[in-house]
Parts: sequence; C-alpha cells; structure tokens
Amino acid sequence: MEDRLSRTKETIAEKLDLPRDVVLNIPKIVITGDNEIIIENHKGVILFDEKEIKINSNVGVIDIYGSGFEILFMGGSTLTVRGKFKSVVYEGNE
Repeated sequence: MEDRLSRTKETIAEKLDLPRDVVLNIPKIVITGDNEIIIENHKGVILFDEKEIKINSNVGVIDIYGSGFEILFMGGSTLTVRGKFKSVVYEGNE
C-alpha cells in the first residue's frame, strides 16, 4: 500500500513539476566542494563525531565519512556541516 502511495506522489510531483524531495519527503543533499554539506528533510542525527556522521532519513541511514566535522547550522529538518568529506554512503531501507 505504501509503495503505491509513494508512486502516486511521485507521479503527481512529476506532472505538477513540484520538487520531488518536498513532495516525497526524501533528503536533499547539497555538497559544496569537499568541505561543506547541507542535508534537508532528514529525520535526526544518529551519530556525530570528528570522522563520521550518521543521519536518519526516509530512505535509510546516510553515512558521511571524512575528518574535522563541525555543525554550522541545525534547525528544523536542515543540517549544515563543514569538514573534509571523503564519502557519502546510503545504507537504505530494505
């Protein structure tokens, strides 16, 4: 049932030219160079330390690896982090 609802929402977003991340409540990740990342529509921070960040989302856990991480902004469902990024990994919902 939920899968059909997601497909319907995606079809509506496409037909009305609405942003998929907003309609489907999926994370939007913007990486600027290798030192700043903005994540919107997240569901909370699971782990945050200097070399790894784990963020919960509707598509599963998002792992960010690197070094020297610091939070620049955290408000509502938006998180901005600075540091030296090496990789972003999606664990996914199986």
